[in-house]
Amino acid sequence: MVNQIAATGAAAQMSSAGNAFVQSLSAEQKNKACFEYLDGERIFWYYPPMNRHGLALRDMTAPQRELAMNLMSTGMTGKSYEMAKLIIEHEDVLGPLEKEAGLKTFVRDTELYYFTIFGQPGGTEPWGWRAEGHHVSVHFSIWGDKVISVTPFFFGANPAEVRKGPKTGLRILGGREDLAFDLMDSLDAGQRNTAIIYDQAPSDILTFNASKASLSHQEGLSGSQMSGTQKETLVSLIGEYVGQVSDDLAQERMDAIKSQGIDGFSFAWMGPAEKNQPHYYRIHGGDFVVEFDNRQDGANHIHSVWRDVENDFASDVLRDHLLLFHVI
Repeated sequence: MVNQIAATGAAAQMSSAGNAFVQSLSAEQKNKACFEYLDGERIFWYYPPMNRHGLALRDMTAPQRELAMNLMSTGMTGKSYEMAKLIIEHEDVLGPLEKEAGLKTFVRDTELYYFTIFGQPGGTEPWGWRAEGHHVSVHFSIWGDKVISVTPFFFGANPAEVRKGPKTGLRILGGREDLAFDLMDSLDAGQRNTAIIYDQAPSDILTFNASKASLSHQEGLSGSQMSGTQKETLVSLIGEYVGQVSDDLAQERMDAIKSQGIDGFSFAWMGPAEKNQPHYYRIHGGDFVVEFDNRQDGANHIHSVWRDVENDFASDVLRDHLLLFHVI
């Protein structure tokens, strides 16, 4: 097997939390929440508000909600777990803003976040779990004492910055935006010309909700073209994404990135390099891809995602498993 993320602690915590959640469910709830690991539902993901498969928070008892949220916390650091909760609570910010503007949209509801289990937590075969709703889509696969995949990992925020009301000034994903501007501001004219690959930001992340991310080649400014300080900023920006998962999982991934060498990563920008203007950036190094887009709603609506091109949904590890044990 390849690309396994060694983390006995995280895997054990997920198995325990996953089992506790499943065991709390009624038969009817299990029919909604539980799928076979190889079910095609596992690789379908999306981040707008929509009706989803899985068990929604609104269809759980209070104790079951605690178990579901505990499961989600096992994949994240304390910081990213708090961010996830803020994104969910952001529905209560967005709803009134849209109503005030006279917009008719999908209902904004903090209870329309769905939890799904694939396979048997803690069993001998691979299993996984997903937590998903508007602007949150996280996916983990586990096999024995290994967490074998942690991507796709998507966070979004609308509004990106709250500009009125009791939460004025809140920027849930501000860190990943500010670091990118810090890097852009540090570039000289030649570096900036290389980094900016298009003068307009796209309407969304380019990999969208594809089950397999596809980007033909790396574009923009490579790490090898950056100064030492700029490379440090790029590493910090990468850390904003990798550091979303629990510490042991993040550390191994960051160690692999540093071993690969930051010179082999590229930073690409689209749109004006000015705050409050539509902008997009991408970090790409081999199978590692990060995308950030802030164009919608007057450049106040963020979509951001971390992908592992060959191992999203544990596709690489699972491929080896199928070849070894299920192909005659």
